[in-house]
Amino acid sequence: MRILNNISRAGIASTLLAGVASVLLARAAPAAETLRFALVPKAMNNPYFDLSRDGCMKRAKEIGAECIYRGPVEHEPADQVQVIQDLITQGVDGLAISVPDADVAVNVIKQARDAGIAVITFDADSPKSARQAFVGTDNTEMGREMGRQLIQRHPKPGTYITQSGGPAAENLNQRLAGLNEVLGKAGWKIAPGSPSYCNDDSALANQQLTDQMTANPDADAVVPIGGWALFAPEAYKGFVNANRKRYDSGALSLIMPDTLRIEVELLQQGYAQALVGQRPFEMGEKAMDMLAALKKGQAVPPVTYVGLDIVTKDNAAQFLK
Repeated sequence: MRILNNISRAGIASTLLAGVASVLLARAAPAAETLRFALVPKAMNNPYFDLSRDGCMKRAKEIGAECIYRGPVEHEPADQVQVIQDLITQGVDGLAISVPDADVAVNVIKQARDAGIAVITFDADSPKSARQAFVGTDNTEMGREMGRQLIQRHPKPGTYITQSGGPAAENLNQRLAGLNEVLGKAGWKIAPGSPSYCNDDSALANQQLTDQMTANPDADAVVPIGGWALFAPEAYKGFVNANRKRYDSGALSLIMPDTLRIEVELLQQGYAQALVGQRPFEMGEKAMDMLAALKKGQAVPPVTYVGLDIVTKDNAAQFLK
């Protein structure tokens, strides 16, 4: 009987020791670190990128990661390089970059990859760099669609004014090429002095449109490939109102890019005929998914396109919900 009791006691002691060991091991096991992914826009003062930030924040929370939103205040490629170098030094796990100058970004992207950081581009690409993937708009097709929207509303070919942001931005150059392709085939001519380059500056964008219209008073259309002028709504309204008579008569067409809330409201108020919009919120979401996959060693498509939205007065209300 005593032998059985000893065996029972030994068994109990062994079980207790195993339990204690399990608890100690569980306590000793390090908690999984939160992955830190940085979304780097061309410029923090561009409201277009606020939507990408929101998508990034939402998706990062859903997957248990952290979205760091950081970039230069204004559109300045050298300043963005400094921001990225700082993020490399901080040891972030991944970078999603909207590239203002495709060539300038090559070296800093290589620095990030050499440091073991996953790197993708979003919105604007640097295809010759070491980035692992791109997510954004099919910009050539966006430019083509803007041309189609103009022809639909103004079938007779004429002269058009256009405007871009930075001359070295891959996405904007592709968009401009698509616009010029469709309109050129339809017999349209680009106005002298176009495109102007506003460097993503809203005040300058409106001034340039005014200057171009002054230089080309008989222009038949204004088709910027970025929505910078509309991000300063009062200045943009002043530009349109100065040409209101020609616009209301149908002699002047206004086809604008993107579908931010302020742009949709301007369209509803009669300051544009159509908007051809990107999906920056979705870009921010997908950027987080792609960086998380890359950190797990999973393959991602080298290029992922999000869609386009066409907004007119007929469907504008649904974009304001």
